[in-house]
Amino acid sequence: MKQTTLCTKLLSLMAVCLLSPLALWAQVSFGNARLLNDDWRFLRIDSTQHIYEQPSMKEASFDDTAWRRLSLPHDWSIEQPMSPDKGSCQGYLPGGIGWYRKALALPSEGTRGRLFIYFEGAYNYSEVYLNGHLLGSRPSGFASFMYDLTPYLRADGQNMIAVRVSHDQENDSRWYTGSGINRNVWLIEAPEVHLAQWGTAYHLVSINKRKAVVEVDVETTDERADQSAKLPLKADVKLLDASGKVVAQISTAIQTKEKKTVRLTVNNPHRWNLDDPYLYTLTTTLSSNLEQLDASTVKAGLRTLDFSPNKGFALNGQWMKVKGVCLHDDAGVLGTAVPKEVWHRRIVELKAIGVNAIRMSHNPHMPELYDLCDELGMLVMDEASDEWEFPKRKWLKGWNKGVPGFQGTYTYFEEWIERDVADMVRRDRCHPSVFMWSIGNEVDYPNDPYSHPVLNGNGSDFTQPAYGGYKPDQPNAERIGRIAQRLAKVVKDIDRSRPTTGALAGVVMSNETAYPSAIDVVGYNYTESRYDVDHQRYPQRVIYGSENRHDMDAWRAVRDNDHIFGQFLWTGIDYLGESGPWPARGSSAGLLDLAGQRKPGGWYRAALWSDKPVCFIQMYPLHRGNRNRGKQRVTCFTNASTAQLLIDGKPVGSQMQRDEQTNMPYWDIDYRGGTLRCEASNGANYELPETKAPHALRLSTDSVAHLFVEVVDEQGNVVRQADNEVTIHLHGAQLLGLENGNMMDPTVNARQQKNRLRVLNGRLVGYFHKAKGAETVITATAPFLQSAEIKIQ
Repeated sequence: MKQTTLCTKLLSLMAVCLLSPLALWAQVSFGNARLLNDDWRFLRIDSTQHIYEQPSMKEASFDDTAWRRLSLPHDWSIEQPMSPDKGSCQGYLPGGIGWYRKALALPSEGTRGRLFIYFEGAYNYSEVYLNGHLLGSRPSGFASFMYDLTPYLRADGQNMIAVRVSHDQENDSRWYTGSGINRNVWLIEAPEVHLAQWGTAYHLVSINKRKAVVEVDVETTDERADQSAKLPLKADVKLLDASGKVVAQISTAIQTKEKKTVRLTVNNPHRWNLDDPYLYTLTTTLSSNLEQLDASTVKAGLRTLDFSPNKGFALNGQWMKVKGVCLHDDAGVLGTAVPKEVWHRRIVELKAIGVNAIRMSHNPHMPELYDLCDELGMLVMDEASDEWEFPKRKWLKGWNKGVPGFQGTYTYFEEWIERDVADMVRRDRCHPSVFMWSIGNEVDYPNDPYSHPVLNGNGSDFTQPAYGGYKPDQPNAERIGRIAQRLAKVVKDIDRSRPTTGALAGVVMSNETAYPSAIDVVGYNYTESRYDVDHQRYPQRVIYGSENRHDMDAWRAVRDNDHIFGQFLWTGIDYLGESGPWPARGSSAGLLDLAGQRKPGGWYRAALWSDKPVCFIQMYPLHRGNRNRGKQRVTCFTNASTAQLLIDGKPVGSQMQRDEQTNMPYWDIDYRGGTLRCEASNGANYELPETKAPHALRLSTDSVAHLFVEVVDEQGNVVRQADNEVTIHLHGAQLLGLENGNMMDPTVNARQQKNRLRVLNGRLVGYFHKAKGAETVITATAPFLQSAEIKIQ
């Protein structure tokens, strides 16, 4: 292979990317990047179908013409049928082993350069090959990683990328993770001397109304075979406002392999906050002798963070309550291959409820989700892992049956945890939404496996043995503190502008270790009873609820105590996995269902958290058999002081009462039909019309990714009791799946009927990918109902 010929092909490809609409910036902060998601071949190994793995699958010469053709991101587990023989932790879905292959052809002309491939994530134990050569492997399914393709590229330009993904330990997580290359893949071209991967970063030094001082890190790397030759370099750093105007700039000389920090002064700075998430653009250009070599573009938000053991948390000097939710990676029928547009709709709905923070449970999520939080104004608690050196118990077959297993990420903890934590921080540190780094979740369960003498009872915290008492043969809990110190240092060596944190499950035991003192902010999971006790005992500790129930008492513990700065509900959205008995697909603990639709609990939370008028009502029978007539209770979720209930415009005769647990109003009525309407004293209102028999289907769309299907009566009211089976046909678009939010429907993700599903409560949501330039026609049909059609230009 002639290096000059190969480098010629590379720069030609760079030029193509610069002129192409696919020349998009990846998160690596260097080079020219384009998505590499299309035209992959895929094969899932399945011995029951006599499909076996072959050593030659990594070779360029292997014949993959019979393999399935698809586009990434891709989750193969969600395409398989659920089975009661699979583990409940993964939503009764299989894992296994899969292979992906893609031909990569290079152009024939150009000059010098290097070519990289960047994976936002692949679950898990990925191995990446180029023309049969192993480029590298990454056990974590949540980490983003990159490899240099250049040494093994063929001079004739015909190359083959092969990726082996192994999720054969299919119960390695307590929740559904999916399987496969379930995030974007990028091809990145760069010169041999370029900006470093994740090497551009910024942090705010000071800010007031007149001026802000921002420090910017610029890091270069040198991939030349002979690095002794001097190359004069200059880095030009500019900050542009939202209109594209340069508001600050500086130039500096820099070496070919150096990290340098420069300062920018911004006049009349515009702060990033939750109601006005203003973003600047930070550009870094690397040049030599007036010739541009490389460039980087990242979004930047200017804001301050303050944490106090007595006053809680302040954003931009304003003390506030963090109203957070925990989120996993999946979106129901889509599995973990979730388009950005789907997350956009979900985040917008959570924000409408009053949510202002997200905990990325319990791993780094897809990069586009952080972009959305930056753009929409949502704080982010970034989290590294759910397990450290020891695994957590998971049910390997069914739910709560047999002996639990111990598959998990602990198998590569010692080798990879510091790299995984560092990569999370380096990748995500430019996001203004990120305000805390969590080094772990619930790694301190008492006697699972760590133990400590305090579990025997110390007369104050435990008056008698707890969790089975101290077990000296199990690992000593003091090990947790040492690991926490180690991981916190990894974070601090990269970013000191945000606090480290951890989500503690066994607070009393962890208090006997160095864990709480190793981190800056201490999260308590479901331990509201310790808030006041530990505030008195550890007056310098900053405390918040890192995982919490949805009940009113848990919120009062935050609302009524200045020193508790917030809580993170478990969870914001229903998720797959961590299921109950068969055929449960997952957990229904969310404010939104699997289809991203607001549940009654979401309305209740809005009544507690939203600063906008809220009113919602629901009706249910007080006695069995009444269903929609007779003695009914109408509950109302509102943030108004009073509310009035009407039937067909007339006030009901019964007196409004208040529920002691929720502090929300309700009425007990004798319902004989008609439209229920609640009018709150703050101006909000909500109607429940009396509906007739299902008559027709109604379609609507956001013209981007979502299709909304409703079953309506002759008056156009949604029939909430309807469960009709609907069939969807698309022309000019690809249907990605249908989701009704039904946690007990194991047929939702069945590939053989992807365009057919029953509505739940009269509704379902479809996801589609529109073909470029084509008119999209969507038709919905159901037996005995009028069909519906919608066109998208």
